[in-house]
Amino acid sequence: MNSFKTEQEKFWAGEFGDKYIARNKDTWLLASNTALFSTILRRTRNVHSVIEFGANIGMNIHALKNLLPHAKLSAIEINAQAVEQLSQIKDLAVYHQSIFDFASNEKNDFVFTKGVLIHLEPTMLSQVYKTMYENSNRYICMIEYYNPTPMEIPYREHSEKMYKRDFAGELMDTYPDLQLVDYGFVYRKDPVFMQDDTTWFLMEKKDAHA
Repeated sequence: MNSFKTEQEKFWAGEFGDKYIARNKDTWLLASNTALFSTILRRTRNVHSVIEFGANIGMNIHALKNLLPHAKLSAIEINAQAVEQLSQIKDLAVYHQSIFDFASNEKNDFVFTKGVLIHLEPTMLSQVYKTMYENSNRYICMIEYYNPTPMEIPYREHSEKMYKRDFAGELMDTYPDLQLVDYGFVYRKDPVFMQDDTTWFLMEKKDAHA
């Protein structure tokens, strides 16, 4: 993986991405993720396959293995050190590549991102939306920072590395057959299961069969 389409890919594949791993592996995050996904998955039916776009070391995957023990799980990740840890997770299909390069003929019942779209080059989002939509057999879930209009956010003294916008709204505008199933917010000061002011949106293809 020597060529990248965007500066953000280089950023996350390199040293900054390596350091991110150490900051995001606490046990409290696994507990919080389990609580979050249990809320989201309660609104789904017949999820037998899942793929995460931008999985890092698999803190979301570990939560999903507990909640969906019989589901087929897959993960896409750009950072080599993160992929090493992902590869140690039993029965997980790992794709070591950029989200922009991912292509598969297989579809998954549940396609999701968590804290990934906010870090992508905004001009590339339409390509990611298309890939997620085409890979989904039924559900798409986006767990990101929400804002009704696009805006950039300073990120650890770096510019052009974090954005927030209405990702789900843009996806549904692009693909009218997607319908909103549910959405929610998790506060960074939640006394039990905190997340980083995260807003989640669960969408379903209207013609999906149970």
